Amino acid sequence: MEESKHELIETDSAQPRTSRPLLVVVSAPSGCGKSTLCDRLVDEFPKITYSVSCTTRPPRSGEEDGVQYFFLSKKEFKERSKNGEFLEWAKVHGNFYGTLEDTVLFAMEEGNHVLLDIDVQGAKQLRERLAHMDPRHPIRRGFTDIFISPPSMEELERRLRGRGTDEDKVIRRRLDNAAGEMAYAKEYTFQIVNDDLEKAYHELKTVILSAMGLA
Repeated sequence: MEESKHELIETDSAQPRTSRPLLVVVSAPSGCGKSTLCDRLVDEFPKITYSVSCTTRPPRSGEEDGVQYFFLSKKEFKERSKNGEFLEWAKVHGNFYGTLEDTVLFAMEEGNHVLLDIDVQGAKQLRERLAHMDPRHPIRRGFTDIFISPPSMEELERRLRGRGTDEDKVIRRRLDNAAGEMAYAKEYTFQIVNDDLEKAYHELKTVILSAMGLA
Protein backbone atom coordinates (compact mmCIF):
# COMPACT_ATOMS: atom_id res chain seq x y z
CA MET A 1 0.00 0.00 0.00
CA GLU A 2 2.90 2.34 0.78
CA GLU A 3 4.31 1.90 -2.72
CA SER A 4 1.05 2.99 -4.37
CA LYS A 5 1.06 6.18 -2.29
CA HIS A 6 4.61 6.84 -3.42
CA GLU A 7 3.56 6.50 -7.06
CA LEU A 8 0.63 8.86 -6.61
CA ILE A 9 2.96 11.61 -5.50
CA GLU A 10 5.72 10.95 -8.00
CA THR A 11 3.67 11.08 -11.20
CA ASP A 12 1.55 14.09 -12.17
CA SER A 13 -0.95 12.01 -14.11
CA ALA A 14 -1.63 9.75 -11.15
CA GLN A 15 -1.76 12.47 -8.50
CA PRO A 16 -5.33 12.67 -7.19
CA ARG A 17 -7.37 15.85 -7.00
CA THR A 18 -7.54 15.51 -3.21
CA SER A 19 -3.81 16.25 -2.96
CA ARG A 20 -3.34 20.02 -2.52
CA PRO A 21 -0.03 21.89 -2.56
CA LEU A 22 1.45 22.19 0.91
CA LEU A 23 3.69 24.62 2.74
CA VAL A 24 5.51 22.43 5.26
CA VAL A 25 7.51 24.18 7.97
CA VAL A 26 10.10 22.07 9.78
CA SER A 27 12.01 23.29 12.83
CA ALA A 28 14.47 21.57 15.16
CA PRO A 29 17.44 22.31 17.39
CA SER A 30 20.86 21.86 15.83
CA GLY A 31 21.93 18.21 15.94
CA CYS A 32 18.44 16.68 15.74
CA GLY A 33 18.84 15.36 12.19
CA LYS A 34 16.45 17.82 10.56
CA SER A 35 18.56 18.34 7.44
CA THR A 36 19.04 14.61 6.93
CA LEU A 37 15.31 13.94 7.24
CA CYS A 38 14.29 16.83 4.98
CA ASP A 39 16.90 16.02 2.33
CA ARG A 40 15.64 12.45 2.23
CA LEU A 41 12.06 13.63 1.81
CA VAL A 42 13.03 15.91 -1.10
CA ASP A 43 15.07 13.11 -2.71
CA GLU A 44 12.19 10.65 -2.49
CA PHE A 45 9.41 12.95 -3.69
CA PRO A 46 10.19 15.17 -6.71
CA LYS A 47 7.12 17.32 -6.06
CA ILE A 48 8.50 18.39 -2.67
CA THR A 49 10.95 21.25 -3.04
CA TYR A 50 12.89 23.51 -0.71
CA SER A 51 11.82 27.13 -0.59
CA VAL A 52 14.49 29.52 -1.90
CA SER A 53 15.00 32.29 0.63
CA CYS A 54 16.38 35.80 0.19
CA THR A 55 19.55 37.05 1.83
CA THR A 56 21.62 40.21 1.90
CA ARG A 57 24.93 38.38 2.39
CA PRO A 58 27.23 38.16 -0.64
CA PRO A 59 27.14 34.97 -2.72
CA ARG A 60 29.75 32.39 -1.80
CA SER A 61 31.85 30.52 -4.32
CA GLY A 62 29.63 28.36 -6.53
CA GLU A 63 26.34 29.92 -5.38
CA GLU A 64 23.88 31.18 -7.99
CA ASP A 65 21.14 33.75 -7.61
CA GLY A 66 17.77 31.99 -7.46
CA VAL A 67 19.30 28.60 -6.68
CA GLN A 68 20.74 28.64 -3.15
CA TYR A 69 19.28 32.10 -2.37
CA PHE A 70 17.92 35.21 -3.98
CA PHE A 71 20.66 37.75 -3.27
CA LEU A 72 19.28 41.21 -2.46
CA SER A 73 20.82 44.47 -1.36
CA LYS A 74 19.95 45.60 2.15
CA LYS A 75 18.00 48.51 0.67
CA GLU A 76 15.84 46.22 -1.48
CA PHE A 77 15.35 43.76 1.37
CA LYS A 78 14.16 46.51 3.72
CA GLU A 79 11.83 47.93 1.06
CA ARG A 80 10.28 44.52 0.48
CA SER A 81 9.93 43.99 4.20
CA LYS A 82 8.26 47.38 4.58
CA ASN A 83 5.84 46.41 1.79
CA GLY A 84 4.90 43.21 3.67
CA GLU A 85 6.29 40.89 1.00
CA PHE A 86 7.98 38.47 3.41
CA LEU A 87 6.22 35.60 5.16
CA GLU A 88 9.03 35.68 7.71
CA TRP A 89 12.46 37.27 8.03
CA ALA A 90 15.32 37.66 10.49
CA LYS A 91 18.66 39.37 10.92
CA VAL A 92 21.49 36.91 11.51
CA HIS A 93 25.12 37.95 12.04
CA GLY A 94 24.52 41.32 10.40
CA ASN A 95 22.71 39.98 7.33
CA PHE A 96 19.00 39.64 6.59
CA TYR A 97 17.28 36.40 5.59
CA GLY A 98 13.65 35.99 4.61
CA THR A 99 11.01 34.04 2.69
CA LEU A 100 9.00 35.91 0.07
CA GLU A 101 5.29 35.11 -0.09
CA ASP A 102 5.36 35.27 -3.90
CA THR A 103 8.17 32.71 -4.09
CA VAL A 104 6.20 30.19 -2.04
CA LEU A 105 2.93 30.93 -3.80
CA PHE A 106 4.46 30.55 -7.27
CA ALA A 107 5.94 27.16 -6.37
CA MET A 108 2.59 25.98 -4.98
CA GLU A 109 0.73 27.22 -8.06
CA GLU A 110 3.15 25.11 -10.12
CA GLY A 111 1.87 22.09 -8.19
CA ASN A 112 4.84 21.72 -5.84
CA HIS A 113 4.83 21.13 -2.10
CA VAL A 114 7.16 23.67 -0.48
CA LEU A 115 9.45 22.67 2.39
CA LEU A 116 10.56 25.53 4.60
CA ASP A 117 13.44 24.88 7.03
CA ILE A 118 13.26 27.72 9.58
CA ASP A 119 13.75 28.29 13.29
CA VAL A 120 11.04 28.68 15.92
CA GLN A 121 10.99 32.48 15.66
CA GLY A 122 10.52 32.34 11.90
CA ALA A 123 7.72 29.80 12.32
CA LYS A 124 6.03 32.09 14.85
CA GLN A 125 6.20 35.02 12.43
CA LEU A 126 4.74 32.86 9.69
CA ARG A 127 1.81 31.72 11.84
CA GLU A 128 1.06 35.35 12.72
CA ARG A 129 1.08 36.22 9.02
CA LEU A 130 -1.23 33.32 8.19
CA ALA A 131 -3.70 34.42 10.84
CA HIS A 132 -4.42 37.52 8.75
CA MET A 133 -4.82 35.63 5.48
CA ASP A 134 -8.13 34.59 3.96
CA PRO A 135 -8.82 30.96 5.00
CA ARG A 136 -9.06 30.12 1.29
CA HIS A 137 -5.55 31.42 0.55
CA PRO A 138 -3.42 28.53 -0.82
CA ILE A 139 -0.61 29.12 1.66
CA ARG A 140 -2.94 29.12 4.64
CA ARG A 141 -4.89 26.11 3.34
CA GLY A 142 -1.71 24.16 2.67
CA PHE A 143 0.18 25.07 5.83
CA THR A 144 1.40 22.46 8.29
CA ASP A 145 4.26 22.61 10.77
CA ILE A 146 6.47 19.95 12.31
CA PHE A 147 8.95 20.12 15.18
CA ILE A 148 11.72 17.54 15.44
CA SER A 149 13.13 16.88 18.92
CA PRO A 150 16.00 14.79 20.28
CA PRO A 151 15.09 11.89 22.59
CA SER A 152 16.83 13.77 25.43
CA MET A 153 19.23 16.64 26.03
CA GLU A 154 21.87 14.08 27.01
CA GLU A 155 21.54 12.34 23.64
CA LEU A 156 21.65 15.68 21.83
CA GLU A 157 24.89 16.56 23.62
CA ARG A 158 26.32 13.16 22.68
CA ARG A 159 25.48 13.75 19.01
CA LEU A 160 26.92 17.26 18.98
CA ARG A 161 30.16 16.11 20.60
CA GLY A 162 30.28 13.10 18.29
CA ARG A 163 30.59 15.39 15.28
CA GLY A 164 34.03 16.44 16.48
CA THR A 165 33.71 19.78 14.69
CA ASP A 166 32.84 22.25 17.46
CA GLU A 167 34.61 23.59 20.51
CA ASP A 168 33.09 23.01 23.93
CA LYS A 169 31.78 26.57 24.21
CA VAL A 170 30.03 26.24 20.86
CA ILE A 171 28.41 22.98 21.94
CA ARG A 172 27.27 24.55 25.21
CA ARG A 173 25.71 27.43 23.29
CA ARG A 174 23.92 25.03 20.94
CA LEU A 175 22.55 23.11 23.91
CA ASP A 176 21.32 26.32 25.55
CA ASN A 177 19.66 27.34 22.29
CA ALA A 178 18.12 23.88 21.96
CA ALA A 179 16.51 24.12 25.38
CA GLY A 180 14.97 27.46 24.41
CA GLU A 181 13.73 26.16 21.06
CA MET A 182 12.18 23.04 22.54
CA ALA A 183 9.97 25.24 24.72
CA TYR A 184 8.16 26.15 21.49
CA ALA A 185 7.57 22.56 20.38
CA LYS A 186 3.99 22.54 21.68
CA GLU A 187 3.09 25.32 19.23
CA TYR A 188 3.63 22.97 16.29
CA THR A 189 0.86 20.78 14.90
CA PHE A 190 3.13 17.73 14.77
CA GLN A 191 6.08 16.69 16.94
CA ILE A 192 8.51 13.96 16.00
CA VAL A 193 11.18 12.57 18.32
CA ASN A 194 14.22 11.48 16.36
CA ASP A 195 15.47 8.62 18.51
CA ASP A 196 15.83 6.40 15.45
CA LEU A 197 16.37 7.87 11.98
CA GLU A 198 14.29 5.29 10.07
CA LYS A 199 11.39 5.56 12.51
CA ALA A 200 11.53 9.36 12.50
CA TYR A 201 11.56 9.45 8.70
CA HIS A 202 8.57 7.11 8.53
CA GLU A 203 6.67 9.41 10.91
CA LEU A 204 7.65 12.49 8.89
CA LYS A 205 6.55 10.88 5.62
CA THR A 206 3.27 9.76 7.21
CA VAL A 207 2.52 13.33 8.32
CA ILE A 208 3.21 14.64 4.80
CA LEU A 209 1.11 11.96 3.09
CA SER A 210 -1.76 12.61 5.50
CA ALA A 211 -1.59 16.35 4.84
CA MET A 212 -1.74 15.60 1.12
CA GLY A 213 -4.84 13.51 1.69
CA LEU A 214 -3.05 10.33 0.70
CA ALA A 215 -2.93 8.50 4.04
